[in-house]
Amino acid sequence: MQVVSLTEARNNLKAVFDAVYQDHEDVIIHRKGKENVVIIPFDEYNAMKETQYLLGSENNRERLLRSLRHAREGKSSERKLVE
Repeated sequence: MQVVSLTEARNNLKAVFDAVYQDHEDVIIHRKGKENVVIIPFDEYNAMKETQYLLGSENNRERLLRSLRHAREGKSSERKLVE
């Protein structure tokens, strides 16, 4: 993870975006006296939003966590997908 000042990010915006896109590296923009911001790859953002959606419902969250627990305990089975 890279940390740059707002001025440095502004002066090197293309390089910052290239680092995020090509290297899948998160970049923190440090803003003096204000909240920092993070630039992340778009696919990482989408994955975070999907996880947030899937875990947003308490029933769905409990079902997913129960499924994970069963898989870790060896209580899962494989099934063929029907096309």
